[in-house]
Amino acid sequence: MSKPELRREWLGVLAKAPADRLQVLWQGLNLAPEHSTLRAAETGSVMVRGRAGATGAAFKLGEVTVTRCALQLASGSIGHGYVQGCDKGKAHIAALIDALMQTDRAHEVRTAVLHPLRDAMAAQKREQAAKAAATKVEFFTVARGED
Repeated sequence: MSKPELRREWLGVLAKAPADRLQVLWQGLNLAPEHSTLRAAETGSVMVRGRAGATGAAFKLGEVTVTRCALQLASGSIGHGYVQGCDKGKAHIAALIDALMQTDRAHEVRTAVLHPLRDAMAAQKREQAAKAAATKVEFFTVARGED
């Protein structure tokens, strides 16, 4: 994967992670990197667009509340955090992790935070798929002869 694709992946994991789990994993790292705030965590809304069947004409689905944060580490790395909802703390932690993922601490952060989050999300997805599969109904038709 290219660097932009990797970054997109870890930002997606951070955005979808449960805030309490992200907080616990971040505290487990025991890091307090020196940083300056470029854009304090702020909450706003964005318009969400959709497509019928993923191929139809785009339409406006509605607005979603989003919180964003941008900061710069003392090393110069800039991190951004975008999360759904009003959790400023989660956006700040996501921005710190994004910035650290662009430094020599990336492996440590990936191992301690991103991999556990990604694995938990994958397990949850498998569990939901298993529950859905348990309710699957097989339909068949019986061929009738001509009388």
